[in-house]
Amino acid sequence: MNDSTRRERLTLPRITAFTCPAGQHQAFLWDSDVPRLAVRATAGSKAFFFQSKMDGQVVRITIGSVVAWTIAAARAEACRLQTMIDQGADPRAEKRERIAAAARKIAEEEAQAAALVAEAEAAQREQEKRQRYTLRALCEAYCALLDSRGKPSARQARSILKVHVFDAHPDIAALPARELTALQVASMVRKTREAGHERTAGVLRAYLSAAFTAGRKAPFDASLPAALIPFEVEANPVEAIPAIAVRAGNRTLSVDEMRTYLAKLGDDIADRALLLALLAGGQRMAQLLRAKVSDYNPDEETLRLWDAKGRRAIPREHVLPLAPRAAALVAGLAERAKARESTLLFSTHGLRQMAETTPGKRAAAISAAMGGEPFDLRDVRRTVETMLASMGLSRDTRAQLLSHGISGVQAAHYDRHAYTDEKRAALVAWEARLDEIETGRRTPNVVAMKAQRTS
Repeated sequence: MNDSTRRERLTLPRITAFTCPAGQHQAFLWDSDVPRLAVRATAGSKAFFFQSKMDGQVVRITIGSVVAWTIAAARAEACRLQTMIDQGADPRAEKRERIAAAARKIAEEEAQAAALVAEAEAAQREQEKRQRYTLRALCEAYCALLDSRGKPSARQARSILKVHVFDAHPDIAALPARELTALQVASMVRKTREAGHERTAGVLRAYLSAAFTAGRKAPFDASLPAALIPFEVEANPVEAIPAIAVRAGNRTLSVDEMRTYLAKLGDDIADRALLLALLAGGQRMAQLLRAKVSDYNPDEETLRLWDAKGRRAIPREHVLPLAPRAAALVAGLAERAKARESTLLFSTHGLRQMAETTPGKRAAAISAAMGGEPFDLRDVRRTVETMLASMGLSRDTRAQLLSHGISGVQAAHYDRHAYTDEKRAALVAWEARLDEIETGRRTPNVVAMKAQRTS
């Protein structure tokens, strides 16, 4: 720009009428009031423009669009820029800093917005995690683990946890498992115990402890399912709760009570289960109810059960060489199952196994009908072993017959004797003893038993 440049006082009509001539890429309309201010027009826009000199160099700065800026504001800005030059400050540096500051502010605002979004997403994920990985979900995952390992206790675990946790304490069951406290566990165990279910309270504590232990070990133990890891269990709150010792039962049925008990067993499927458990030497009902038609060998008259009790990774095969009455009963159950196209010896509707609680409820009903001191299936099992002992059956053979107390290195790795002859002799003698009890007739030499091991 030079002093001979034609100037006009900038007005809105003049700015509106001003255009860039054809063939030029830009044109200037200089203001007469503020000599350093102009309107620069290009083919597509118009903007207020400042031009001056500083230290012999031309300084050019675009102030802003004529749409966004008023003429008065543009003149004031041009005067400010010239004042800066007069004071030795470069307005271009100031503009660059202003643009950089604006960019920083935008970046900060975007970062803050992104942080807020991330925080909201994290809060949402945390809320979803709290709602998903609850005590109830941990217990269900533990029961699924028992299922995957073929543990028959899975059914009992589900039942006890449902009744005494999910239904009785839905508010605690809905809490994140990792936040559960010992006091909350204690309140659930205490309520179960105070309701008169002391044994169940002990079992409940054991299942809860096992579930938390599995959750705590899952990140480090490859044998545990990865589904337990997201629960983020770092401690077992059940450890602070004292274990409830199982009181050793001492209830046994007298001979008269056993006679009445036998007399009340009918032909119903639950009654048949109770009778077979008795004839087979006091077998555990849970194992007996899992028996399949294929587990019965009619040629050898043996019934194969699977003992998964305790910490066995693989269920122990438990073969019973049945005495005549028990063999006939199992043969009848096998025919019944085949007629129903079922693979199970004990099924209510053909396809599903009879609930483990059904025979127990039936035994309780018989006990109530008999009057006197109540008894349950554990008491019947105890009675059988007591009577077998009184018949002279050795402790080792009783253990093999009832499949309990079989542990240790010798039993696990070296003792491969099947005890078939001993068990068969014991069950034959036991059926004879039961016949004595039912009929009152004495069978000679029925108690003269002494187990002999054969190699």
